[in-house]
Amino acid sequence: MLKILKNVLGKKEKTRPHDPDELLNADVALCVLLLEAAHADGECSEEEKKRLVAMLADQADLPVAEVEELVDAGYQAREEAVDIFTFTRYMNNNFTKEQKLHAMESVWRIIHTDDYLEAHEDQFAHKLANLLRLTHKEMIECKTRARQ
Repeated sequence: MLKILKNVLGKKEKTRPHDPDELLNADVALCVLLLEAAHADGECSEEEKKRLVAMLADQADLPVAEVEELVDAGYQAREEAVDIFTFTRYMNNNFTKEQKLHAMESVWRIIHTDDYLEAHEDQFAHKLANLLRLTHKEMIECKTRARQ
């Protein structure tokens, strides 16, 4: 729990107190993108939030209580960000292609939680794939795997 908070809030005083790059880690970056997917249609259902927490618990290998704190940190980072570029840039600089594909697949799983694809959700997924430097084919393969 303390590790997450230290990573999110920073361990020492910074000359630029809100430098997003210094506040990011892989779990927060992924969490923010999953939150964006959950909110792409204008609301985050209880079912989407449960799926998001379960996926983060599995992927970050954290207990559910700590994942809920991670989600709170993700909401904070999401609120302070101007857009998702900060998070996708972090992923491009720190994730392997396989990790980015896994993140994209997780985004599709969140989107497909309600078994209905809205235009905003589809648009978000396409934008995200582009920002993560994934091809259209790779994005569609992630979408297909997420549906299975």
